[in-house]
Amino acid sequence: VQLQACGGGVVQFGDSLRLSCAASGRTFSTLDMAWFRQTLGSERERVAAISRNGATTAYADTVKGRFTISKDNAKNMVYLQINSLKAEDTAIYYCAARTVESAPSTYDYWGQGTLVTVSS
Repeated sequence: VQLQACGGGVVQFGDSLRLSCAASGRTFSTLDMAWFRQTLGSERERVAAISRNGATTAYADTVKGRFTISKDNAKNMVYLQINSLKAEDTAIYYCAARTVESAPSTYDYWGQGTLVTVSS
């Protein structure tokens, strides 16, 4: 599975941003997907996850109500809509995938990351 994330950049406090991740190499509808983020010196944090059929989503408490993950199985894409951006949202964002063969709660495939910088 290959993942390519994009959509990051420098944005203003309070703005919105949509990150995109394109997947290839495996039937996309068989993949559970997630977005993680990481800042320098911090552990990688899972901020949102979505089931392979898109029916179930989960969010970190820190982003609930502002982040929305969605999955388009026809386009092999997963998105992360981020609203009301805050300084603490500044991070490298990674998309990740897991399959039915993956260990529980383990994401085996990772994109290269896209940097989001929130400027005040």
